[in-house]
Amino acid sequence: MHDLIIIGGGPAGLTAAIYAVRYGLDTLVLEKNVVPGQIATADRVENYPGFSSITGMELMQRFKDHAESMGVNVQVTGVKTVKDQGDKKIVITDDGEFEALAVIVATGANPRRLGVPGEDRFLTKGVSYCATCDGPFYAGLEVIVVGGGESAVTDALVLADIASKVYVVHRRDELRACSLLQKRAFDKENISFIWDTEVQEIKGDELVEKVILKNVRTDEITEMNIEGIFIYVGINPNTSMVDVDKTDVGFIVTDEKMESSVSGIFAAGDCRRTSMWQVVTAVSDGAVAAISAHEYILSVRSDT
Repeated sequence: MHDLIIIGGGPAGLTAAIYAVRYGLDTLVLEKNVVPGQIATADRVENYPGFSSITGMELMQRFKDHAESMGVNVQVTGVKTVKDQGDKKIVITDDGEFEALAVIVATGANPRRLGVPGEDRFLTKGVSYCATCDGPFYAGLEVIVVGGGESAVTDALVLADIASKVYVVHRRDELRACSLLQKRAFDKENISFIWDTEVQEIKGDELVEKVILKNVRTDEITEMNIEGIFIYVGINPNTSMVDVDKTDVGFIVTDEKMESSVSGIFAAGDCRRTSMWQVVTAVSDGAVAAISAHEYILSVRSDT
């Protein structure tokens, strides 16, 4: 029986573990990947305080080294499901069952992929899913934003202040973003829209150089020179293992203390409903979740 089990060894999970250990909790971190955290795939990170420039892999290694120096116990295994048994939670994994008084779910989320040739090959080499993270690398260049929702239009506006030209490629003939964002985007002189169009392929040598586009109405194929492509076709949270209240697309709903609808189950980072998917917000969530879990565990102990 552990005091606390944290599912996920990314920024949110390791931050929660550091705080939990400092509060004297017997803490176990379960992580399915040897190299955890979506940020580990980032070529450069320049918006995390204290590091003017660092690779995502290096940043995650710093998190891991810090956690290990504090005595955080990390076990590499996949989590299948979490069972709520009142004051006890059962976490079923590929390597058996673990018990804890509380659980923090910090499993993150993954950007939905287009699934086209070249997308995986050019990840961090012209393909990005985050303008806030990677936009500054495209100063004065021409880029494409794929999508028509809130995230796509918001980041198109971010990029418009950095890149020389932003093309928004959308498979429909109208945007799904709110009217205010649409007006701002339509008013931007360096944002243009390519309607009824899908990306078929991303091409280049060492870096992205061009995309192949297809008009879904006419089937016309065109080739377009471009230096970066930002993809916003959805985000998939990794939350299938836990039965708590979630949004329509699967993000865990929490209160300000990071507690879910089930007492003793908390969530932190990109897997919960949030307005930003950033390392700095994930770290904040992790700290809050750990402190809240500590308070919960103390209450459970006092009742037994």
